[in-house]
Amino acid sequence: MASTPKFAHAVLMTNRRDAMRDWYCTVLDAHVVYEDPMICFITYDEEHHRLALLNAPPGMPFVERTPHSVGLMHTAYTFADLGALLARFESLKARGIEPKVPIQHGVTTSLYYRDPDGQYVEMQVDNFADAASATEYMRGPEFAADPVGPVYDPQRMLDDFKMGVPATQLQTRAWALAGAPMPHALALFASAD
Repeated sequence: MASTPKFAHAVLMTNRRDAMRDWYCTVLDAHVVYEDPMICFITYDEEHHRLALLNAPPGMPFVERTPHSVGLMHTAYTFADLGALLARFESLKARGIEPKVPIQHGVTTSLYYRDPDGQYVEMQVDNFADAASATEYMRGPEFAADPVGPVYDPQRMLDDFKMGVPATQLQTRAWALAGAPMPHALALFASAD
């Protein structure tokens, strides 16, 4: 193939467009580009829109997804470094928005949030300097033993980061596993709350 496509945007159908708009603008530090009663376009970077929210036509609400239905599991957004990810965590927590599933994948340090429609949004930081190193890790024994990774306490991570624990230590499964016992990540994803 002559060219590689670049991801442009996603469109979410919703019965609660205003709540979704407000949540995504808060979580992504985004702004509305255009909005009318049917659709809302938002962005957080140089793209004219990264996310659109399509409202159901009057009197014809969309069918709600059940928590365990097939389809897209989550969208993910990458931060430049652990400090930026933890700053966003702290800012969102102050606004009452907390991650439902924090996972140390090994390849990334991730925080999964749920939007007002119940869809997951992953905020992450890569744990390796380049894709080749990340791929090598994913082909190694630690990842093969548990390709999901352990759940960790993001507040503990933020506290340790503020106390000067190096990001290179915090961004490991060893650090995550040294904390209090946590439920398995898939059990947290399966819970409907």
